[in-house]
Amino acid sequence: MARHARVRVAGGMYHVCARGDNRGLLFCHEGDVKQFLGLLEEAKDRYRLRLYAYCLMPNHYHLLVGTPAGNISQCMKWLNGSYGIWFNKRHDRTGHVFGERFKAILIEDGGWLLEASVYVHMNCVATEDLGLGKTERAAQRSGVSRPPTPEAIELRLKRLREFRHSSYRGYAGYEKVLEWLASDVLLRRVGKADEDASSRYRAMVEDRIRQGVNEPAGLNLKWGLVLGGERFARKVRKQLKIGRETRGKRELKRWIGFEEVVRVVERFKHVAWDAFRDKRGDTGRDLVLWACRKYGGMSLREVGAKTGGMDYSAVAVAVLRLERRALKDRTLRKTMAYVADECQK
Repeated sequence: MARHARVRVAGGMYHVCARGDNRGLLFCHEGDVKQFLGLLEEAKDRYRLRLYAYCLMPNHYHLLVGTPAGNISQCMKWLNGSYGIWFNKRHDRTGHVFGERFKAILIEDGGWLLEASVYVHMNCVATEDLGLGKTERAAQRSGVSRPPTPEAIELRLKRLREFRHSSYRGYAGYEKVLEWLASDVLLRRVGKADEDASSRYRAMVEDRIRQGVNEPAGLNLKWGLVLGGERFARKVRKQLKIGRETRGKRELKRWIGFEEVVRVVERFKHVAWDAFRDKRGDTGRDLVLWACRKYGGMSLREVGAKTGGMDYSAVAVAVLRLERRALKDRTLRKTMAYVADECQK
């Protein structure tokens, strides 16, 4: 099985996610949650961690952590191992408790950490029963989902406010924040670390739900490893050690920029970018949009900004339209294959 690449940085901030083996349960009872949080608090002292936020779902968990000592791997090995041994004894079972290796995404400091906390806390509403399964979330990212009904919004807000297995209630002022959470780091990004900051954080998260947005628009994930701006992401990539089993190693080795994509399409069309940039439905323009997404790793908003201020939803529609046309158009498929090859050289 391909292994997740690791980026170990002293002082780094991470979004960590781990799942149960075969998507099995990790938290069956309140006692399981209490035990895991106790181990998390112990890990804080044992490995000098800074813990910012958490969300414990039945078969997986999300954490936001800081590692002054650059020891994310050692910490997570101890945490998952300790909980796995306890869980098996507690539930009289044997075998693996966790599935594949935990996933750790390095986060750029600043507003990126705040956005990541919103994503973590909103995970409890990203469920099929609330109309936010994988298909609906994918539609949201593409800008083609339908707005939620008022009834759906109320149900999602109710779940968010009442969900007790995450740090959201503390951040939002519904209850006291756990003492071992470094809540001031996040709250000072929305205001001073007092009640006013809590109300601002609560408004920021709950307004996302009222707007029908489950995933923060500012998230800009690179290669499944880095959350941050383009300069930060490329700086981190230079530190990676890519092995035979590294997941996504081809993308890690090569990531094309916007200007390079434009030059590829210009060579194909024998026309300058300015001549077709603003032509809706133009194959050349849509090829640029498509290649920027697929081989440039750019978000919909990034692509829109670089192509003259297109709305992110218009970018999503144009890319989807191109891909659908290619299913029936052999010539277009050959053209896309040419662009793909040029972008990956």
